[in-house]
Amino acid sequence: MMSKYFLKNKKFLKSNKGFTITELLIYMGIFSILLVVLTEIFVTILKVQLESEATSSVEQDSRFILARLMYDIQRANTVNLPASLGDQGSVLRFIIGGVTYTYTINNDNLELTMNANANKLNSFDTTISNLTFQRLGNPGGINSINVGFTVTSKAKRASGPEIKNVQTVIGLRPN
Repeated sequence: MMSKYFLKNKKFLKSNKGFTITELLIYMGIFSILLVVLTEIFVTILKVQLESEATSSVEQDSRFILARLMYDIQRANTVNLPASLGDQGSVLRFIIGGVTYTYTINNDNLELTMNANANKLNSFDTTISNLTFQRLGNPGGINSINVGFTVTSKAKRASGPEIKNVQTVIGLRPN
């Protein structure tokens, strides 16, 4: 009896067959399109993140270095390098409270040496180049230091590295 029931009820037999090859191909095609779209979105997100990290590291390093230079230069008792008005160089040396501070480039990094202790001022993600210091002012007056440097990201982007040129004048405080 049971077999006659199954033979008569074709709907039941048809529902147990599973998927046809056409249905599988349609599902696989839709899944492939969805996978391609999601992969493109993921790649775009990674590119945007890389751009953001490069911009962020350059901006953060340039602000930190500039703030540190302003803080130290304004506290300087004596500026040794550049030695006289109009002199320009890639090394800044001055004395604060008997401690010698020296700013210089070493292997594409900005280093601050206090007595014999060297500290790297930029992050691992950036390099510093084109460092210049020029002494400005009037003879017998309060001097200023013209500071310039370039911060470049190490991130490999399609559009090239993020670059920021910084140029400012920092005045010495009177003793």
